[in-house]
Amino acid sequence: MTTLSPTASVPAVTRRARPWFRIIVSRVGGAIFVLWAVATLSFFIIHLIPGDPALAIVGGGGTNVSEEVLTAARVEYGLDQPLAVQYVTQLGRLVTGDLGTSYALKESVGTVITDHLGSTLVLTAASLTLAWILALGLALWVTNGGRIARAVGSTLEVIGAAVPHFWLAAILILVFAVNLRILPATTTPDARGLVLPVITLAIPLAGFLGQVMRESMLDALESPFVFSARARGESEFGVRWIHAIRHAALPGISLSGWAFGSLISGAVVVETIFARPGLGRSLLSAVLSRDVPLVTGVLLTVAAVYIVVNILAEIAYTLVDPRTRKLS
Repeated sequence: MTTLSPTASVPAVTRRARPWFRIIVSRVGGAIFVLWAVATLSFFIIHLIPGDPALAIVGGGGTNVSEEVLTAARVEYGLDQPLAVQYVTQLGRLVTGDLGTSYALKESVGTVITDHLGSTLVLTAASLTLAWILALGLALWVTNGGRIARAVGSTLEVIGAAVPHFWLAAILILVFAVNLRILPATTTPDARGLVLPVITLAIPLAGFLGQVMRESMLDALESPFVFSARARGESEFGVRWIHAIRHAALPGISLSGWAFGSLISGAVVVETIFARPGLGRSLLSAVLSRDVPLVTGVLLTVAAVYIVVNILAEIAYTLVDPRTRKLS
């Protein structure tokens, strides 16, 4: 008598679809949890900052207003309610897609984010692209240049990864804007105003990515598949640019989500130094003025973009490394 396995009666297409269904549910659930955590942490942390949010509503900390005006502002915005009630009210509003109104700017938070999101995304995307180019170029040069190149490359990677954004920005402004006068010190409408901010964000990230990619490429060059390629008559150029570089790119792709988060945090400093409008600069101003709706809206937007970048990085990893396409 023949015994059927538990999955024998399940169509193969259904069995293949189940892993994808689990992945989708897992990603959606993880995204919802991240957004909830960001909204919760930002709400309670901003309330730990000394000061009265009602002052931001009536015009800022330097405004001379009566206690009656502050009380009326608290009542209008629900700030007179217990903190738990304010938290539940805010979550309910966020679930419906209402980010609220900025206390300080008196504008819809959604409008403020829409006006500044594009500028920050252009800055971070350009910085990430430049960091990748520098890291891959450095990894190729170090692994092909001998002992001296490895020593020099390792030193450059460590220095690049350790340099603070504010210090690097100051040096770049001093050299290229003050002394050479070939680039503007602050943001301008044309592409020239983007050069120094992009370099400031890209160099520290390139130093970190370069270390990871260099080690990965060195491992790849000593792997059996490289020996096989050379045995088949593959040129050294083909070995590095077809086989080894793909292997070296995998760690960088995996870290792209983290890299985006690092660039956003760096954008807070860079956008302030170069007087560039963006989410980073808006976030800093909102925190200083205790603008709870704007802080929450910006952080939720950054978290959402972070989630999307991680998904894109996972897709790119799958395309570069076909071995990950098999789902168990």
